[in-house]
Amino acid sequence: MIDMPATRPANIVVGIATSGRRDVLRDTLVQLDRQELCPQRILICPSANDDVDWDHAASLTIAAERIDGQKGSSAQRNAILDVAGDADLIVFFDDDYLPADRFIAEVERLFRQEPDVVAATGDVLADSVHGAGIGLQQALAVLARDRPPQTANIRTVENTYGCNMVFRMAAIRRAGARFDENLPLYGWQEDVDFCGQLAAEGRIVHAPTLRGVHRAVKRGRTSGVRFGYSQVANTVYLARKGTMRRARAWRLSVPPVVANLVFSLLPQSLIDRRGRLKGNLLALWDLARGRLDPRRILSLD
Repeated sequence: MIDMPATRPANIVVGIATSGRRDVLRDTLVQLDRQELCPQRILICPSANDDVDWDHAASLTIAAERIDGQKGSSAQRNAILDVAGDADLIVFFDDDYLPADRFIAEVERLFRQEPDVVAATGDVLADSVHGAGIGLQQALAVLARDRPPQTANIRTVENTYGCNMVFRMAAIRRAGARFDENLPLYGWQEDVDFCGQLAAEGRIVHAPTLRGVHRAVKRGRTSGVRFGYSQVANTVYLARKGTMRRARAWRLSVPPVVANLVFSLLPQSLIDRRGRLKGNLLALWDLARGRLDPRRILSLD
């Protein structure tokens, strides 16, 4: 399954889907510009033009290109895939993920040394997905203190983690893989679905040499009600589709519903538990009526 010619460097494209985080994305692009090995292209698909400081994006060592697409992480990533051209590898970063300086260099090394690997995700050195978010200086300090391992020691996993995902484009082309646009807006669990489409093409791995910090900034997130609906609807949808095991769908849905129920009695400032619980209950009611559809969040507030 060797598809990266040894006679030339790998053609690596970075893709970022972004929404409502102009200054956060700018920080990410500054860090991306520090890479020891530059990607050939940086493709940014915003939900609105003001989501990006385009003057700054044009000043990078590798000037970022604007890609137009429909709003929603899945649709925006598909728009990026559509123009990735003859890339060997595509790296998807969240707009609030800061990659270590050698991230792209280690990507090139990993996929050249492991020709059967079709997807990879790395070590997240700090992640505030359940917290208030990590400030820029704190995130940079984490990267500065990090001492990466000298060897990959990769292990097989079911899926990549959405904030940092690397894919072999030849495998995507063979499988005809697409991010599922029936999972709109935030697209919860779209990373699991996408990897499920690639599972027959080769190994999906966790590689500790790919390192970074997920700041998990709360701005730009979907509403509590919408996210709560997706916590139930998306996993049921993917289990029915066959890209998520039913047992895993159960594990991913039930604990959040229980947590939303418990913590809604003690409202938290960082997480809209009552909104999420309302979305959970709406989804369960739709499931009972045979009307469950992830796209219903488009009509919710």
